[in-house]
Amino acid sequence: MSNHDAKKQDILAAFNFRHATKVFDPTKKISDEDFRFILETGRLSPSSVGYEPWKFLVVQNKEFREKLKEVSWGAQGQLPTASHFVIILARTDVRFDSEYVQQLQKHVKQMPDDLLETLKPRYRSFQEEDQRLFESDRALYDWASKQTYIALGNMMTAAAQIGIDSCPIEGFSYDKVNETLEKEGLLENGKLAVSAMVAFGYRKEDPARPKTRRAMEDVVEWIN
Repeated sequence: MSNHDAKKQDILAAFNFRHATKVFDPTKKISDEDFRFILETGRLSPSSVGYEPWKFLVVQNKEFREKLKEVSWGAQGQLPTASHFVIILARTDVRFDSEYVQQLQKHVKQMPDDLLETLKPRYRSFQEEDQRLFESDRALYDWASKQTYIALGNMMTAAAQIGIDSCPIEGFSYDKVNETLEKEGLLENGKLAVSAMVAFGYRKEDPARPKTRRAMEDVVEWIN
């Protein structure tokens, strides 16, 4: 088998290995090096027009996890047992002309001022007309939230490739989790809001049944 084919098999094996782990082995901890690797795959993830509209809160404090457990019905087994628990926040200030976007483009992407001015009408048209993001604050947030799921998927896949389990979580009260985070001063005065959660660790037991998915011909249609 060629290195190319072996790599493909390794990647598919990781996808088959990964499952939504409900309870982790609390005695097994992910090493700092491995978890930095997982976070790095999130940081390096792509996002629409490169706005990187995310922040990753790594929640290791037991008392804070207990507060989250009270408002997160879908994380009852994961919060007490996961080696690492991450809340993925989406930015709410991702208008083309916001301070966040301008600073990102100028100082992170190092775009010259003349290019920034040239791009502004294009990004405005993209957000306002193509995506219709200015119809409500929720529309803009939802667009940012969609980008965070790219990072979420990449982190889970990367974890699986090094034998680490994960579980993505949406089972929580959006308002109550935001309220909990706001009380701790973690939302930058409304510039961030919860998007999703994800737990990482090592499974306590193997899944009860093998992975099931719809057949390829049911999910793929070729237009030749």
